[in-house]
Amino acid sequence: MKLELQGMTKRFGPVVANDNISLIVQPGEIHSLLGENGAGKSTLMNLLYGLYQPDEGRILLDDTEVKFSGPGDAMAAGIGMVHQHFMLVPVFSVAENVVLGNEPTNAIGALDLATARDRVRDISARFGFDIDPDALIEDLPVGIQQRVEIVKALARDAKILILDEPTAVLTPQETDELMEIMRQLAQEGTSIVFITHKLREVKAVADVVTVIRGGKVIDSVSPSTEVGELASLMVGREVDLSVDKVEATAGATVLEIRDLVVVDERQQRVIDGVSLDVRAGEVLCIAGVEGNGQTALAETLLGLRNVSEGTISLAGEDITHASVKEVLEAGVGYVPEDRKKDGLVADFTIEENFMLDGSFSKPFTKGLSIDFASRHAHSEDLIKRFDVRTPSGQTLVKKLSGGNQQKVVVARELSRELKFFVAAQPTRGVDVGSIEFIHESIIKTRDSGIPVVIISTELDEVFNLADRIAVMYRGKIVGIVPPTISREDMGQMMAGIMPEGVSA
Repeated sequence: MKLELQGMTKRFGPVVANDNISLIVQPGEIHSLLGENGAGKSTLMNLLYGLYQPDEGRILLDDTEVKFSGPGDAMAAGIGMVHQHFMLVPVFSVAENVVLGNEPTNAIGALDLATARDRVRDISARFGFDIDPDALIEDLPVGIQQRVEIVKALARDAKILILDEPTAVLTPQETDELMEIMRQLAQEGTSIVFITHKLREVKAVADVVTVIRGGKVIDSVSPSTEVGELASLMVGREVDLSVDKVEATAGATVLEIRDLVVVDERQQRVIDGVSLDVRAGEVLCIAGVEGNGQTALAETLLGLRNVSEGTISLAGEDITHASVKEVLEAGVGYVPEDRKKDGLVADFTIEENFMLDGSFSKPFTKGLSIDFASRHAHSEDLIKRFDVRTPSGQTLVKKLSGGNQQKVVVARELSRELKFFVAAQPTRGVDVGSIEFIHESIIKTRDSGIPVVIISTELDEVFNLADRIAVMYRGKIVGIVPPTISREDMGQMMAGIMPEGVSA
């Protein structure tokens, strides 16, 4: 099915989110919509999916104009959408989620689950998804949940599939699998609109790349276009995608972890005998397939999880059983992997979010009251230093783009006096311009002598930032290797295998 958007414009008050956007997606084409967070990509797709109504412009399917009053109209016309944050009911089965809102019924009007299961099996077999129709969503890994979302769209005979930042929550392996699925869908005639800000993925899978900046189409180019040129089109200036750093001069051990064991609510060992040393002035990256204990390790370091066995010491101080408040006061800076859930209060202003770690101390208090003048000055300083794009510090954090929200978290944590800094997925869902800035901030922290631990599933990020890489598998450290290790050997270690000839 051919899709054409003509002069699409959408305003939210004085803000023009989409400004006269036109593009064509041919049948069986993977058309990438590339741009920074806040560029207007998702707004445009929400117009196409009927979630928003355009102020101006037309949508044409196979040269016939269509109007959608809601997602139901779009789905009926053959458009499916997989959102960045999945629209699945965790306690429902795969089959129940796939037919939700379009339930097959038997002769007496009851839900026909057998037909629902057959739909899942048929589509899964066609694309090699290997999905159990009776599995509960909450028990499935993120990569499989995304496949369920694709099955949902295909079960309604989608001819055009919108994928909104589909790899934001996937590991590198799951990303590669998704690329294969996209190619197969396109070969069978499905048109795909692929919304992303990741240049490597665009070059790997797209047929056409349309760059959007500031709500406008900047250009449509071939995916063979140089990475640097694509990045410049996205942000409107030259972007250095490499991390400029000198070789680390590691000092004394600051963080010492010995024989650490942490169990979850099912009494399973999510961290199983981990020992690590992190030295002053180095970046230790912890890599691995998501769900192998990296998140649990970060949360344990902050005091969010209880230690069953082993010890953690920071600059000689035992913090094994310290509370979160005590850990923060001991000088630990922490960037969580989910900024919206764990890093920010969405309905607070930027100024208020900047004071979350230190509400009872200077520069935020004077006696028993908030020192609003000092708080404002502190906020203005951080906004400038960390290049937070906002009208003012009084802006609610939920109104910022993802990249600017992440800058608020990073700025807050790095503005304190630190002995140690840990960041989990520091650039997840962040645009290329913000990635550049966050990486620079991390290296500056390292160069100031503060030890840094980065937990990331982005291998490019790991290789760019790391002075050493610790690979986790099923709660254990497989080995600690230099960033010169090959991707192939790294892949084996992430699967729990130590490659021949690799010294750990």
